[in-house]
Amino acid sequence: MTIDRRLAAITDRIRERSLPRREAYLARVMAQAQSRPRRAGLGCGNLAHGFAACGVGDKDRLMGDVTPNLGIITAYNDMLSAHQPYERFPDLIRQAARDLGATAQVAGGVPAMCDGVTQGEAGMELSLFSRDVIAMSAGIGLSHDMFDAAVYLGVCDKIVPGLVIAALTFGHLPAVFIPAGPMPSGLPNDEKARIRQLYAEGKVGRAELLEAESKSYHGPGTCTFYGTANSNQMLMEIMGLHLPGSSFVNPNTPLRDALTREAAQRALAITALGNEYTPVGVMVDERTIVNGVVGLHATGGSTNHTLHLVAMAAAAGISLTWQDISDLSDITPLLARVYPNGLADVNHFDAAGGMGFLIRELIGAGLLHDDVRTVFGQGLAAYTVEAGLSEDGLGVRRSPAPAQSHDPKVLAPASAPFSANGGLRVLGGNLGKAVIKVSAVKPERRIVEAPARVFDSQEAVQRAFKAGELTGDFIAVVRFQGPAANGMPELHKLTPALGVLMDRGQKVALVTDGRMSGASGKVPAAIHVTPEAKEGGMIARIRDGDILRLDAETGQLELLLDDAALAARQPAQIDLTPNEFGIGRELFAVFRRAVGPASTGASVF
Repeated sequence: MTIDRRLAAITDRIRERSLPRREAYLARVMAQAQSRPRRAGLGCGNLAHGFAACGVGDKDRLMGDVTPNLGIITAYNDMLSAHQPYERFPDLIRQAARDLGATAQVAGGVPAMCDGVTQGEAGMELSLFSRDVIAMSAGIGLSHDMFDAAVYLGVCDKIVPGLVIAALTFGHLPAVFIPAGPMPSGLPNDEKARIRQLYAEGKVGRAELLEAESKSYHGPGTCTFYGTANSNQMLMEIMGLHLPGSSFVNPNTPLRDALTREAAQRALAITALGNEYTPVGVMVDERTIVNGVVGLHATGGSTNHTLHLVAMAAAAGISLTWQDISDLSDITPLLARVYPNGLADVNHFDAAGGMGFLIRELIGAGLLHDDVRTVFGQGLAAYTVEAGLSEDGLGVRRSPAPAQSHDPKVLAPASAPFSANGGLRVLGGNLGKAVIKVSAVKPERRIVEAPARVFDSQEAVQRAFKAGELTGDFIAVVRFQGPAANGMPELHKLTPALGVLMDRGQKVALVTDGRMSGASGKVPAAIHVTPEAKEGGMIARIRDGDILRLDAETGQLELLLDDAALAARQPAQIDLTPNEFGIGRELFAVFRRAVGPASTGASVF
């Protein structure tokens, strides 16, 4: 299939821009590959420590260097619904390895926090930084140099990007990502949102709200809306790091277990000890990254990935910019309607045809690079399938994705998309750069010119809402929420209140140097404003009553003030001491000092 010339041009410019860094990275990867793990060459004490807890059979295999050893990096904990199913996975993986005469060991665990639990709380200020902690934690696990390949068990927001950064840092090792799957459908997401708004208005109490939330988040697996966690799963499959058809199979089912065993055995098949050596640092190239960005746009995915994809690409020596992401959005049709971009959840998306249908449609439109390497060992066309159990109920069989969507209201063909573009755009103007997600914003609400109401926390916005002070049309400016200020928390407590005001007929928008993430919905929100207020960005010079213009159609974010008057203003400063202590925040002071801007991934590396 012919690649769209615009896609090819964007890919070429990323490749050319990245060339010096990419060549240096690949040289390091190949040098590490030449000195790949040689367990038999370790000192006897070193090796004995490495297999002291193993059974006799595994010890015998690990004493030599003729069978592969698989490292397991796990984000298991049993508080997170998405990660609780991973409790069983190491045993499945170890047995799958033994069936091939190989071995597998848990190399290390990584932290996994739940943004749903910390939303609006102090702990959310650690959330973004946890991505880089996860990368470092995985690095410690793999530093024992006992492994020929690694599998990564992780699902949620910062966890998968952190694991990808780690995998690419150990780019000489093959890497397979193993999902746990979404929980079955519960209370519909639009009904949950309705109850949240009623609670914000004081029309229902805490008991009714908790009942609704409990019916929505009700069992093991990822939350079913299309936020960052499920965007992660889409990315891993369309980037060829999952096995085909594995992203959205529910936990604790025979098919989920069969896919887990198959993933482990596939990781063992692509080590340097065999004939299909697939080091992840070579496998993931500019085309892979572009495929991920296209998938993000085609599904209306999480705005968090305007941070994470940039950081993930950098770990492979690839320079991806917000402008690249925006330009790819302009040429990618929106093919999925999953909440908050529609009423369906990810289970409905999977039932409609899922990733297999989506990938086939995008390849057919020339909007994916099919000629990439994947962990499955073939081009991306091998992913245009649905997974099912084999006849014996133990293995995996694959059949072609359906010729037509089973639900065109959820999953559309490329010939009749929901929108001509993906809906993630870069905004620019005298306030700097920002990102906006418009796939869930009605067209008539995408342009807002109104007076600014300036706040230094989301709690201040809520207080003003409850006091009835947010009248008329306005743009809420919530600043000092960037990575250097307080770790760039998500600001979802703003959504119900602003949504209520919009439903009352007010023109409302949000401008912030913080995040809104994968659940960004109907409120037009210019997020990730860079430079941030803490670093003296222009957002710190906005005053109450200033007229702002947010135009998501033309990409404009402006303070309507002449340049001389704007330059004459001193940026506001606030006391950030309260953000520096409590709930572990004091441990992350070095991160707040070292972090880069949102536009380069908000990374400490």
